[in-house]
Amino acid sequence: MSTTLNPYLSFNGNTREAFAFYELALGAKIETMMSYADMPASANSDEGCSSGYAPGGDSIMHGCLVLPGGAMLFAGDTPPGLPYEGIKGVMLARQYDTIDKAHSTFHALSQGGQVTMPLAPAFWAKTFGMLTDRFGVNWAVNGEPVTFK
Repeated sequence: MSTTLNPYLSFNGNTREAFAFYELALGAKIETMMSYADMPASANSDEGCSSGYAPGGDSIMHGCLVLPGGAMLFAGDTPPGLPYEGIKGVMLARQYDTIDKAHSTFHALSQGGQVTMPLAPAFWAKTFGMLTDRFGVNWAVNGEPVTFK
């Protein structure tokens, strides 16, 4: 049986906006966008949602973004009543076969964000850079890996 490991990010009420941005920047497709208001009443019982809160509105409970090649990124808004503490201690890394694709994605993700390391050659890739996007997500973008012998 194969297994996968998918990142699951929490946002501060702007998952829908973040996923629309990532859909364009990454050439991805939003597969699921489920709001807390869509949650069935039975899921908010003691047997379902363990916190027992009664969320509502347009906040996103669960979203799934499918990237080219099949990788998935999951996210949701922090549940009502819980504090949002930002996204800490994680970086999402994207690997591209070409320098051009890496540059294009890096440029798209950096719009409204902050470049922490501009794209430049690295010993493992012909180009590499890091940024924090406008939603507070840290990214590492690699383009065209270098072959080691």
